[in-house]
Amino acid sequence: MTQGRYGASVRLVELKVATQSHAGHAVMAVAGEIDLYTAPRLQTEFTRLLETGPDRVVIDMSEVEFCDSTGMNVLLSALKRLRERGGSLEVAAPRPAVRKILQVTGLDSVFTVHDTVPADLLTAEQQG
Repeated sequence: MTQGRYGASVRLVELKVATQSHAGHAVMAVAGEIDLYTAPRLQTEFTRLLETGPDRVVIDMSEVEFCDSTGMNVLLSALKRLRERGGSLEVAAPRPAVRKILQVTGLDSVFTVHDTVPADLLTAEQQG
């Protein structure tokens, strides 16, 4: 927390992104809030990742506290780019608030949503 101009507390929100790739698959772990201010960072990370060409990307959202429509648009854009080349983007471990957004918008039927990161990817990460 930092002090704002009039003594009000202003929370600094940071988006953390860590990606691990192995054999054409990638797991992108995201932590923080995905909103108008942080979505460009996520977009940059997706652009960088998609240049390396994984077929399957799983975004681990277990540490994402909030995701607004800007963040969902970044995910949809990445999904479109992956599908154009026969790949997939999956969402893993969304917290209740993010899961609700996926359900309300109908995106839970657009994305494959997992309760946890798929075990086959965790095994690949440990071996890689």
